[in-house]
Amino acid sequence: MHKILIVEDDQTIAAAIQRHIETWGWSARCVGDFSDVIGAFLSYDPQLVLLDIALPFYNGYHWCAEIRKRSQVPIIFISSASDNMNLIMAVNMGADDFISKPFDLSVLTAKVQAMLRRAYEFTGTISRLEHRGAILNMDDASLMVEGQRIELSKNDYRILQLLMESKGKIVSRDSIMTRLWETDSYIDDNTLTVNMARLRKKLEAAGLRDFITTKKGMGYVVE
Repeated sequence: MHKILIVEDDQTIAAAIQRHIETWGWSARCVGDFSDVIGAFLSYDPQLVLLDIALPFYNGYHWCAEIRKRSQVPIIFISSASDNMNLIMAVNMGADDFISKPFDLSVLTAKVQAMLRRAYEFTGTISRLEHRGAILNMDDASLMVEGQRIELSKNDYRILQLLMESKGKIVSRDSIMTRLWETDSYIDDNTLTVNMARLRKKLEAAGLRDFITTKKGMGYVVE
């Protein structure tokens, strides 16, 4: 049974999310001490975290960064602060997705289901993909560039896998979103944009400038 940690200081919202999640057969726990979110995370050892931005003591960005120091567990931000800046901040801090308040619980369920499936499914049989000196290892979802190992999030890996498998061909934004979230419903287009920006930043830091090219109005390509 997958365990989901809910980091939401509005007790009414937190309780509603917990009840809904548990009706789907998952286990859920709400954080009570917002001065020690990491303590709750480590003791519960969840497979997914739902994280608000505006919290007592430290905001959600702080706790996202702290969790990322210890784990690559999927993190979904839930917040009314859904402007582009907060979307970018969330992804740069290591979040995998973002749900804007107010939201329908069916949307939350769809995103949680998709995130759990893609985060914990078997990775496949092809061992690696190579391009321009970059080696994408399919066994451990890592990227090697000139002997340097680049850690990838689940979204980073899925984007690179799809683009490198389709090397030289333009892949539409809809195709990428379907690969990432197993549906193109409920997905804010900005979510893909910020995921792509985070991946490009990692690639550029590793010396792979312009590894992914944007084809305006069509999609992305690895050439």
